[in-house]
Amino acid sequence: MRLRLNSIDRFVLSNVSYRPVRTFLSVFAIAVEVTMILTLVGVSYGTLDSTARRARGVGADIMVRPPGSSIIGLSSAPMPDLLIPMLLKQPHVTLATGTVVQPLAGFDTVTGLDLNSFTKMSGGFHFLEGGPFQKDDDIIVDEYYAREKHLHVGDTVPLINHVWHLSGIFESGKLTRIAVKLPVLQELTGNPNHLSQIYLKVDNPKNAHKVVSALQQKMPGYPIYTMEEFTSLLTVSSVELLRNFIGVVIGVAVIVGFIVVYMAMYTAVLERTREIGILKAMGASAGLILTLLLKETLVLASSGALAGIILTYGTQWCMQHLVPSSLTQETVYAWWPIAGCIAIAGALLGAIVPAMKAINQDVTQALAYE
Repeated sequence: MRLRLNSIDRFVLSNVSYRPVRTFLSVFAIAVEVTMILTLVGVSYGTLDSTARRARGVGADIMVRPPGSSIIGLSSAPMPDLLIPMLLKQPHVTLATGTVVQPLAGFDTVTGLDLNSFTKMSGGFHFLEGGPFQKDDDIIVDEYYAREKHLHVGDTVPLINHVWHLSGIFESGKLTRIAVKLPVLQELTGNPNHLSQIYLKVDNPKNAHKVVSALQQKMPGYPIYTMEEFTSLLTVSSVELLRNFIGVVIGVAVIVGFIVVYMAMYTAVLERTREIGILKAMGASAGLILTLLLKETLVLASSGALAGIILTYGTQWCMQHLVPSSLTQETVYAWWPIAGCIAIAGALLGAIVPAMKAINQDVTQALAYE
């Protein structure tokens, strides 16, 4: 039995190596399938974790968001800044600051903030080059955005139909990647005296839940979170949009893998019609032939899954060096076996029909096949 299994393995490997171009294309297509899945999952996790890190960098204990806003999106109807003095009068609240967030192309946003109140709450930005904005046309960006756009202090930055003067480049990890003066952005976006979100600091973090409960009663309809609660919600499983999107991409990837393997195995069966006929004439059972084809598929799928994992490091490098300020891709090791199993299952599924065709071939016709 051991010799027989070794012979089967050698036979499978010889079949795989006999058509190197077809084998390479099959492995590459499965690798792309795995890379698609792992890249999307990595970007989803990375983007959410990056958002959570910047939110924690604010130094706030509580976040107040507009009615109708989701975890990762803001309502188009922002909040009046008259809420700031009202919130400051609440028991245990010591600091309050509001921001305006304006989406840009892609995943970038520009944030308008009051630098004095933000500095009191967070300790301020750590500038690597230049310093905070002074004039209305000044803008500050984080190191990753500056690196991507090849910016230096003194450069002009055209954003939101406005030309800005870059006054400083700061260390990333606090609130935003692009910041301007709050009143200036409010005017440019047509939202004077309105805010996108409000951050609160309390006298003791232990009182945060008590303050949230009181505010939820006074401000029904407003999503109000402790920062601990908000950052804990920034997961793929909690964000329905991302969860559904990942499901769709995985479905597309499985279909692609299924079609590629189906075509490769169907062609392989046609090319080896006479070979399969000889095996059956020599007494090979349907189970043996099925084992040969499924093992060949397993070799292709496993090789493709491994190659896909390696290719993911390439996409991660591209994210880091080509679009560092827009997307963050993490290596999510827990998804390696999941993506591999999805690819292998899709490949085996695609091999079933060709395998059944091989099993059901008539020996006489197979031997006469040219």
